[in-house]
Amino acid sequence: MPNVQKKIYEIIAEQAVLDVSDVTPESTLDSLGIDSLGLVESIFAIEEAFDIQVPFNANDPSESEFDISSVQSIVGAVQGLVDEQQS
Repeated sequence: MPNVQKKIYEIIAEQAVLDVSDVTPESTLDSLGIDSLGLVESIFAIEEAFDIQVPFNANDPSESEFDISSVQSIVGAVQGLVDEQQS
């Protein structure tokens, strides 16, 4: 498991108070029991962990460029931001 994916799984599992093994690529934040506050805390934790700025509007998540539809989409979006920052 790549480092970005592993760290995101850890952050999401911590927010959901679950084991990392309970988090799958297909999981949605809703299915893991993460509410809007948990989502915002997860975004802050991701920004801190990877030293990136996530283009996410907590007031209107559907307007964000950051795809939070599943754990896998979050991993992909964060990987893209990390790659952009490193180039």
